[in-house]
Amino acid sequence: MPKRKVLLAEDDEDDQRFFNEFLKNREDIVLLPIAENGEVLFEILGNITKDTDLPDLIILDQNMPKLNGIGALRLLKSDSRYAHIPVSIYSTYTDEELIKNGLSSGACFVVSKPVSQEGYHQMMDRLFEACISTV
Repeated sequence: MPKRKVLLAEDDEDDQRFFNEFLKNREDIVLLPIAENGEVLFEILGNITKDTDLPDLIILDQNMPKLNGIGALRLLKSDSRYAHIPVSIYSTYTDEELIKNGLSSGACFVVSKPVSQEGYHQMMDRLFEACISTV
């Protein structure tokens, strides 16, 4: 199975560290540089010159400064270069409204942030299953 490139947009340094720490040894994942917010996400994507180097999955924290998850999701889905990339929203608290807004804006999945290493592994398995078709 090829490694899947995952791009995370997350402003909280603890959550960035957890994400990196819990997933660094997964042989099926390549973590791209983490974006501190939605604006930096577009800077990172804009610096990718070959479409084959674009992420296979983008995970957006909902509560980020400058450009939140739903805002970034809507911009991604409106840009023909990025519209095909599966995007998931994750947040400390996911309520019915966030789930509805995320899915109607084009997210393939809306999920609560995990609290353990096993939770991160399970979340990624769920996201891959829901968002990425088997190659």
